[in-house]
Amino acid sequence: MKGFNNLAKPQLNHGCLCLMALLLFLSNDLSLMAAESGTNGERPAETVAEKVQVVTEKINDQLALGYREQQVEPAGACDDHVFVRRLFLDLVGRIPTQEELSGFLQGGSDSKGKRLRLIDQLLQTEEHFIHWADLFDTLLMGRAADEKYTQRRQHQWRAFLENSIRVNQPWNEFVEEILLARPVEETRRGGNWFLYERNNDYQQIAEAVAPAVFGIRIECAQCHDHMLVDEIKQSHYWGLVAFFNRGKNEYGKAGPQIKESAIGGFSEFADLLGDSSPNLLTFLEVDAVAEQRPGKDKKQVDADELYESGTLENGPRVPTFSRREKFVHEVVKGHPRVARALVNRVWALLMGRGIVHPYDEMDSMHEPSHPELLDWLSQDFRENGYNVRRLVRAIVSSDAYQLASRRPEGVDDPATFAYYLERSLTAEQLARSSQIALLGINHRDAGLNAAFRQQFPDLLPNEQIANVKESLFLSNSQKIHDLLASSKEPAQLIPRLEKMTTDHQRVNVLFEVMFARKPDPDELLMVASFLSKRGATAAALRQVAWSMLTSAEFRYNH
Repeated sequence: MKGFNNLAKPQLNHGCLCLMALLLFLSNDLSLMAAESGTNGERPAETVAEKVQVVTEKINDQLALGYREQQVEPAGACDDHVFVRRLFLDLVGRIPTQEELSGFLQGGSDSKGKRLRLIDQLLQTEEHFIHWADLFDTLLMGRAADEKYTQRRQHQWRAFLENSIRVNQPWNEFVEEILLARPVEETRRGGNWFLYERNNDYQQIAEAVAPAVFGIRIECAQCHDHMLVDEIKQSHYWGLVAFFNRGKNEYGKAGPQIKESAIGGFSEFADLLGDSSPNLLTFLEVDAVAEQRPGKDKKQVDADELYESGTLENGPRVPTFSRREKFVHEVVKGHPRVARALVNRVWALLMGRGIVHPYDEMDSMHEPSHPELLDWLSQDFRENGYNVRRLVRAIVSSDAYQLASRRPEGVDDPATFAYYLERSLTAEQLARSSQIALLGINHRDAGLNAAFRQQFPDLLPNEQIANVKESLFLSNSQKIHDLLASSKEPAQLIPRLEKMTTDHQRVNVLFEVMFARKPDPDELLMVASFLSKRGATAAALRQVAWSMLTSAEFRYNH
């Protein structure tokens, strides 16, 4: 029996709250309250496949070595039903339609070949670009109130992000672009928003840049050297702040832009003992950037000769000594942590946890589970143009990604990656998948997305634990009720089920649509019996559909 609703982390293969209990609950007259290249185009397919295969084989070899060293027997490979659902969720952010699932299953007996073809197909879809823009919007900008999402669209951040993913912009170039915030063409103005949304809060900027770009958290170093991580110093915190503290938001004819002063931004920071130090332009594992500081009592004077013209019409002028430019060119460019952090983050997005866990605390306190693999992948990522799509393709082609999610007996450490790690769907994945299931299409309903974001805000949580707030939303939200009620067109789920002649047909379709699998005999008997007693009415079908939509099996990728 597969797992269903539960307030705690579900063990999907061991039966949480079974369907029978839920249907009995529904029968007590309780009312239902009820979407490789780089910027120069794709390289020849053979070249791409060969290069990706090298990476995939390295992943396979390194994890297999870990299994042997730890005397672990990994789970078996997942079946095609599981793989299709898993891949659609990870690459395009939704469950497959019944037609997409059937098309894959009937696509021949070469399972490996079919899987590789599907991976390549999904990576080139507009849905992939949108879904991964959702992920990186959350990773880079964080969850926010609805008005923030509106502003991100109005001021082109969202279009900028989607297009960067669409053309597979090298990650290092993307990072440098959003940090410099100095677009060279009109179509790239949206990149300013990464800094602009922080509204001149330089500490907030520093605390966002450190995990997003370098995979570390520096908040603990604000008042003293990090007490647990020796390499993170208080000077790194205030040095990172100093690189950005001459910037100032300016909204002019060209829209949001970051003006930068050529003077100011000199200060000192004090530790817990009261000792003061200057905020030099420095950061982790790089030499301090040389900058002439004014004398203690000398006042700086701003002057035109300290600036050059900006690159775009109506854009701000640029300091000849730009702290932000120095940060991009002398700290970020070539910094080994940039590649390492991105590799670990993508691994976490696809595998349920990073090689370093948590994924944004890549410091000496959090050792990688597979250090040689992380080193190799990071080096390969740098040497192959910071190609994110190539990395994604390699990971989802690996044996570990395609393992079953049942934890093998005796395997207690998820860091072995000896089984696929179940993880909750994001708000956007849930909203899209619910529409696919009930309506057969993702309408990109902004209101539904917003409602799910309010209740399911986490992305890559350290622990997979559902909460009462989420459960109450799924049980009582008017949005859920309206979505179920909207399945009323002839080609949509509920009317399709009503037209069928037997309850067994209805149950088979329900399970295929919702879970991308067939029901087992007990499930088939149980749900068919429930429908039979109620005449398979639209109301009864909606109750079953609701129980499946809100189940752990639907809400988790597994």
